[in-house]
Amino acid sequence: MIRKHITEQTAIFFSVTKWVILSSFVGILIGAIVTLFLKILHIAESSRADLPFNYYYLLPLALFMTVWIVRTFAPHAEGHGTEKVIEAIHKRNGQIDIAVIPVKLFATVLTIFSGGSVGKEGPSAQIGAGAASWLSDILKFSTEDRKKLVICGISAGFAAVFGTPIAGAIFGVEVLIIGVILYDVLLPSFIAGFAAFTTAQFLGVEYTYFDIHFYQSISLDLPLILQVVIAGLFFGFISDIVVTSISLISKVIKKIPLHPYIIAFLGGMLLVILTLIFGEIYLGLGLETIKDTLSHDPYFSKDIPWYAFLLKILFTSITLGAGGSGGIITPIFYIGATSGHLFGELIGNAHIELFAALGFVSVLAGATNTPIAATIMAVELFGLEIAHYAALSAVISFLITGHRSLFPSQILAMKKSEMLEVKVGEEVEKTEVDLEDIEIDKIKDIRERIKKRKEQLKEKKLRQRKGGVTKK
Repeated sequence: MIRKHITEQTAIFFSVTKWVILSSFVGILIGAIVTLFLKILHIAESSRADLPFNYYYLLPLALFMTVWIVRTFAPHAEGHGTEKVIEAIHKRNGQIDIAVIPVKLFATVLTIFSGGSVGKEGPSAQIGAGAASWLSDILKFSTEDRKKLVICGISAGFAAVFGTPIAGAIFGVEVLIIGVILYDVLLPSFIAGFAAFTTAQFLGVEYTYFDIHFYQSISLDLPLILQVVIAGLFFGFISDIVVTSISLISKVIKKIPLHPYIIAFLGGMLLVILTLIFGEIYLGLGLETIKDTLSHDPYFSKDIPWYAFLLKILFTSITLGAGGSGGIITPIFYIGATSGHLFGELIGNAHIELFAALGFVSVLAGATNTPIAATIMAVELFGLEIAHYAALSAVISFLITGHRSLFPSQILAMKKSEMLEVKVGEEVEKTEVDLEDIEIDKIKDIRERIKKRKEQLKEKKLRQRKGGVTKK
């Protein structure tokens, strides 16, 4: 008995030591690569002022070049990054072409520089996963160890780009399977996230954290809790609109019988026209608009139109559908923050920035099925005071969004309502949802009762008319 116990503890000790060393090294490597990416991106955005014309006029040419670069050198670098990593883990045992790293980096910088409405986190996750896969090839890892290391790459990339090491680690293990957290990868993901975040900070990356000046003035604020519940429902519907719109517009664009290069050029032209009509605030990362919604001073957010989140959805959908390269999470933050700002104004709440912050994380929770990572991100970005409200809003949004996702390769391992018949274990895009047979029988029974009641009332009226009876 003692020998078995010692054997078990020794094996666990060596396993923990192995993954502490590996995940630390991977985190440092990815932190350095992501730092390079962020610094190049910053230089590119700063150089826009040197152009003799508005930078977004480059969109048609930039999207054309992006599509050519990706199709020519690394087809797996297409899209918004995170989805391709999830697909690689589930379908290719974590195998990612090393060419993805430089191609994704350059294509994303080109897209954002010209004003494409995409984010920087998807490429960071894909770059991190690509570096982890490459390291696995060098060390000749087993399939299981490769997948673990690639998941660490997702966590490290996410942590390094946003400065949220805990949320980044949780996101990496939560985003793969809806309803399941991969506990066996939790320690390596945490270490990789912290290592990447620390490395990026050491190399000069500066992160933005928000003080929304919110605190709970009394121990139990029931009206505010009710408002947060309603907000969670609202953000769930917003998440559904985001997922549906991006998927639908992408499918429509793919059905256009033109060469992808022509579609990319025309998509860029359409974005230029929309920008001339509605303004530049929907282009690029949109970080300034996000900061304005989270400001306690209403002066900064007074010029944000109520429909800002709808136009951001449109700009992002066209950019990605036309072949732009970049992430989807930063646009989600923009959509969530602006829709939360609108919600706060509609209900007349004194803490509008609170609802902008809740939208920031709740739309992420709903659209990507990661409520735990979203809640932790709220704490890391906005402070501990928001934790219980963020948890409530994020989980409600996650449930209301239904069995759909921005990442169609996610595996569904749970159903979000006992009233639904859902086949688990399949990719979200292949999941069929219907009412349970017992619920269908209940609905049929209710319909029969209503029909029968209507017939009884009709017969009663006929008898009254024939008998000349007057109703009192």
